[in-house]
Amino acid sequence: MFLQSGIKPSAIAMSSLLLMVISQAATAATPQSFLDTYAQEVKVQNPGFKGFSAKSGESFYKQTHGGDWSCSSCHTDNPMQTGKHAVTGKVIQPLSPNANPARFSDVDKVNKWFKRNCNDVLKRECTPEEKGNLLTYLLSVK
Repeated sequence: MFLQSGIKPSAIAMSSLLLMVISQAATAATPQSFLDTYAQEVKVQNPGFKGFSAKSGESFYKQTHGGDWSCSSCHTDNPMQTGKHAVTGKVIQPLSPNANPARFSDVDKVNKWFKRNCNDVLKRECTPEEKGNLLTYLLSVK
């Protein structure tokens, strides 16, 4: 079939490999790329936005926001340490990218966990500014 169409099997293999690499690159990210995205989103809502605050991020991380849980309920007061889910007891790897380079490296995972965890803690989605402040704090912890 490939020979009838004039397409060589090696060209198809190369095209498939290229598509795989592009697909992986689309979901690969860095903490800085997330901060850049969140900053762009905040500037749409607040053109005077001057930058994220590690202090606000730390406060956000430790507060319960009117509910029973905070981020630190499962991730510990020190995001450089291994945590444990408050209900299931499941071990949670450190949240800070400084202790766990896999954190904030996959767009789909970050979006999934922010959506789920913000809903658990806040009963709503986090704003881009909350996400940026939190990530700024996590990056400041050494």
